[in-house]
Amino acid sequence: MSNVRVAVVTGSNKGIGLAIVRALCRQFPGDVYLTSRDAGRGQAAVAQLQQEGLHPLFHQLDIDDLQSIRALRDFLKDKYGGLDVLVNNAGIAFKGGKCSPGVLSKDFSLNMSMTENVRRKSLFILFSGRVVNVSSMVSSSALRGCSQELQQKFRSDAITEEELVQLMAKFVEDTKRGVHEKEGWP
Repeated sequence: MSNVRVAVVTGSNKGIGLAIVRALCRQFPGDVYLTSRDAGRGQAAVAQLQQEGLHPLFHQLDIDDLQSIRALRDFLKDKYGGLDVLVNNAGIAFKGGKCSPGVLSKDFSLNMSMTENVRRKSLFILFSGRVVNVSSMVSSSALRGCSQELQQKFRSDAITEEELVQLMAKFVEDTKRGVHEKEGWP
């Protein structure tokens, strides 16, 4: 076990995740792990940052694979005894015309359920650190497109995790049935 602090950024081989790793490498007093489901892309991103004089480390992580999540958790527990910072950045975004129910279900699963699995599996090894969940601006515009009733539910200070999951499952189901607009969803 190490006394070195450790930060992990999920889905960080490009875009916002890569920028977060870059900033952490410059400011965080410890080891920073760039993760990617594709090892080649992840290692290429690490090499890019090394050319900038930074020193990120790499670990493969596919948030859609519980074995991969467990492997990272066990590695961090064995090497560091825990985790100081977890930045949940990994996710996918549907691009293009109309979204099919199958694509919507996969997006929902990855962006909410799998990200939550990473958080849950990591929390028991989290020191007195932080969990940061990254979200796109699409979530804000989608919220504005919801009915006033749904907006109130999502913005409630009293909403529980279970209620949020139920709301999102209702969105997926309403979309599959083709009644999402009638039910107040964008």
